[in-house]
Amino acid sequence: MSTDNKNITIRPAANTDLPKLAEFLQTLVDAERPFDPTLKEGEIFYYDIQELISDKATEIMVVESNNEIIGSGYAQIRSAKPYEKHEVFGYLGFMFVSPEFRGQGISGLLLTALKKWILDQGITEVRLQVYDENEAAVRAYEKAGFKKIVTTMRCDIG
Repeated sequence: MSTDNKNITIRPAANTDLPKLAEFLQTLVDAERPFDPTLKEGEIFYYDIQELISDKATEIMVVESNNEIIGSGYAQIRSAKPYEKHEVFGYLGFMFVSPEFRGQGISGLLLTALKKWILDQGITEVRLQVYDENEAAVRAYEKAGFKKIVTTMRCDIG
């Protein structure tokens, strides 16, 4: 599905975007809390966004609508395990679209842009992690061509 809004742009993130990206990160953490009982209370920072912006092996992209940031995501080059066929792979993270813009194909546009960046690095293997119970996200990633390969399980034995 493509977006009806013709004023959508996707660009690399800049340090001036940090306040909005920090807000997105906390919104993302809050959305993921119901799926993960191991997350600490309060603010959590999965990663240092400013460090990722300056990292040459990472590309954070933002989605804008009418010059307002409405989404984000990053692609990162990571080393594969010694037993895997590929030496490196592209990893996607920080995937977020503001609730009022969901269902308009924006995450698909963002995924396409991030995959293009990975492909431009000469890499064809792309991975991501998603909470299995986050059915909307799982469906969106499956629609974009991703398939499940591993399920992480946990048990509290205390």
